[in-house]
Amino acid sequence: MKLRRLTLLGMLAALLALGPAAHAELRIDITSGKVEPLPIAIPDFTGSGGDDSQAGRDVAQVVSADLDRSGLFRPLDPHSFIENVAGTDAQPRFGDWRQISAQALVTGTSKTQPDGRLRVEFRLWDVFAEQQLTAFGYTTTRPNWRRVAHIIADEIYKRITGEDGYFDTRIVYVSESGPADKRVKRLALMDMDGANNRFLTDGSSLVLTPRFSPTAQEITYLSYARGAPRVYLFNIDTGQQEAVGDFPGMTFAPRFSPDGNRVVLSRAENGVSNLFALDLRTRRTTRLTSSQAIDTSPSYSPDGSKIAFNSDRGGSQQLYVMGAEGGDAKRISFGSGKYGTPVWSPRGDLIAFTKIDGGSFYIGVMRPDGSGERLLTRDFLVEGPTWAPNGRVLMYFRQAPTDSRGRGGSTRLYSIDLTGSNQREVITPQDASDPAWSPLLR
Repeated sequence: MKLRRLTLLGMLAALLALGPAAHAELRIDITSGKVEPLPIAIPDFTGSGGDDSQAGRDVAQVVSADLDRSGLFRPLDPHSFIENVAGTDAQPRFGDWRQISAQALVTGTSKTQPDGRLRVEFRLWDVFAEQQLTAFGYTTTRPNWRRVAHIIADEIYKRITGEDGYFDTRIVYVSESGPADKRVKRLALMDMDGANNRFLTDGSSLVLTPRFSPTAQEITYLSYARGAPRVYLFNIDTGQQEAVGDFPGMTFAPRFSPDGNRVVLSRAENGVSNLFALDLRTRRTTRLTSSQAIDTSPSYSPDGSKIAFNSDRGGSQQLYVMGAEGGDAKRISFGSGKYGTPVWSPRGDLIAFTKIDGGSFYIGVMRPDGSGERLLTRDFLVEGPTWAPNGRVLMYFRQAPTDSRGRGGSTRLYSIDLTGSNQREVITPQDASDPAWSPLLR
């Protein structure tokens, strides 16, 4: 059973028969750099009492938290609300919402259907134009209410910014626990806001660098399950694991191609590492580089035509781009310091990277030709950038320094937008590293 069926069984989405949405001018331009967050009011979704009312409160809270986390919206304090919203049927008293400076308003309902499923409906209003912007309804199993809330937040984000949201997604990462000399590392999966965390492996074998397939059904990662480090595939639905290919030596740093048919990885042998691609349908292997250097961290462009990677073939670790079938590689990083872990944006316009310069670590971005380098964050150790599916937000992990007694050194996940602002921790039950963002789940 596919993940999207498993997690949102029976979800139906249809435009409510509430009349056509008006074409208002309420819009956030997210291409113009840092913007002032838009004030938005999100009252509790109304229910008929009991479980329905609780579901309505829960959905509204998650929608509010998602939009607030984006840094583009400023949900208003519910204690400031003047009107007591009774549902989606009647028009709001827009004057009451203008009085508290709301520019957008979300109203909604939650109701249990005769078959036991939950029906959630919402409307998005332009307060100053006094017009409806959009309205949708969703029917799903009750345990999936949180995912419905993420989908509603995505719809609001898209209607006001003009670009896809990223809330209905998941993060796979490495959960870490135990002392430094006996570190336990397990694959873990969670919603992008840290909810619904669960472990995929038991910690008996070290795991590193998990990456999602384009369908979000499989994960490729590095594991020491059979002693030697090897690249594996993990099926989220079945829990089945299998080694990728029959390579001699050590394989690591895997990543799927955009069509999901290939995995590109690095293979180390005799003191050097080169890049290889494995066709998952035919199991045919293609060698992509033949250098006497360390070539690793490959990442496909969104159209699958190119691969970015890092290499020390020029004497220091730098970023390169080559065709997806191998061949001549062009160096694209020329700043001071060392560059690594390049990751192509889903939009194709930028490559994120890690940089080490002057004893500090940075997360930055540059264009695929190497121009326009911008450093977004700096710390003792920051690593592992991964893109939200809309290409507007990055997640990475940060490690704190240890003291003279070896205390500290915790690792945490953070998100940051392309302006270098709105940096926020993503809460996990234990230490966390190596995050990878899934595509949208629908």
